[in-house]
Amino acid sequence: VQLQASGGGLVQAGDSLRLSCVASGRAFSNYAMGWFRQAPGLEREFVAAISRGGLSAYYADSVKGRFTISRDNAKNTVYLQMNSLKPEDTAVYYCAANLRYYSGSVYYFPSSYDYWGQGTQVTVSS
Repeated sequence: VQLQASGGGLVQAGDSLRLSCVASGRAFSNYAMGWFRQAPGLEREFVAAISRGGLSAYYADSVKGRFTISRDNAKNTVYLQMNSLKPEDTAVYYCAANLRYYSGSVYYFPSSYDYWGQGTQVTVSS
């Protein structure tokens, strides 16, 4: 499967952005999907994940209440709505697809994902 992330940009603190990730290839509904981010000099960190049917969502504590993950299986797309952005949200954001695991407890780990998109830059100025 190939993943194409988009929607990043330069915004001010308090603004909103919506990231999209379109998947091509195998059946999109077979994958749990996740968003991760990586800031310069830091490790890639979990942001949010969503189950195959979209009924369960998981968030990092740092984004709870501000970010919302959703998916449209008919469009092969997963979204990340980001509100009340902060300068510390600045990073390259990656979407990822998980085929192997069905337990939400593993969605927090990059090693659980089988495919990765190319990343989209989000920069939040203060």
